[in-house]
Amino acid sequence: MKLKKGLLGNLKKNRALFIMLLPGALWLFIFCYIPMFGVVIAFKDFRISSRGFFTSLFNSPWVGWENFKYLFASQDAWIITRNTVVYNVVGILLSTFCTVSLAIILSQMANKRLLKKMQTFMIFPNFLSWVVISYFVYAFLSTDKGLINILLSNFGVEPINWYSEPKYWPFIIVFTSLWKGVGYGSIIYYASIMGIDTSYYEAALVDGASKWQQIRNVVLPHLRSIIVIMLILSVGSIFRADFGLFYQLPRNSGALYDVTNVLDTYVYRGLMNSGDIGMSTAAGLYQSSVGFVLILITNKIVNKLDPSSALF
Repeated sequence: MKLKKGLLGNLKKNRALFIMLLPGALWLFIFCYIPMFGVVIAFKDFRISSRGFFTSLFNSPWVGWENFKYLFASQDAWIITRNTVVYNVVGILLSTFCTVSLAIILSQMANKRLLKKMQTFMIFPNFLSWVVISYFVYAFLSTDKGLINILLSNFGVEPINWYSEPKYWPFIIVFTSLWKGVGYGSIIYYASIMGIDTSYYEAALVDGASKWQQIRNVVLPHLRSIIVIMLILSVGSIFRADFGLFYQLPRNSGALYDVTNVLDTYVYRGLMNSGDIGMSTAAGLYQSSVGFVLILITNKIVNKLDPSSALF
């Protein structure tokens, strides 16, 4: 009874905040939690019926873990797992380093007008579709009319067939991914740096600290919590690749599958070829489950090392 009164009292006291929370909570419930009922498709041989989704779902035979076996029984299982994990790990590390470095550089700029222009140019690539970016890249890498091959020809170097040479693409993919996302990511760290109390810098100047010493002893310690939180969230998506990056950018070239085939593109191609919805759902459930477990493990480790930087 006391708990009920306390809950009602809390709702009444903070009713304005709960009303503001309601639209977001409803959106989350409708679009994120209700569709979770569909994960049962991962354990069924889903067959579409003209009578609707629920009839299709209940009439489809139960196959247990058969849909998951498809992911691991293939000879490409090692390649897609390696590509997905390695690209994400490298991307997380490089992205964190580049975004933090860029945010620190921006915070040291005295010309505010130039700073605003730079922020606009840096954020712009984030709003471009991978389809559009793939055409930009193609303008540079086209075998016969690409800018790079034209320059190579002018210097007497044999043109490169970029879309048939896998050895170049790990670097192209990582560079393009950083170009697209670093500007947007740096804004988060830049906002955190701007929130640091100026008295810390003043105290450092009194002690005769150089710019590098101020960054090392004032800026980076204040950024540690946000860096750790962003890393924890990034680790959760380590098994989830950017579909547009790995499918659109290399223009779905078969010669590049060994270095561009990740779990997302593999499932898409499998769905297009076989139409197996159950297998695709199983892959999505596998990705989400692994990501959830990784977040819990990472957060547990951080909680032991530095409780103030943990998510929960």
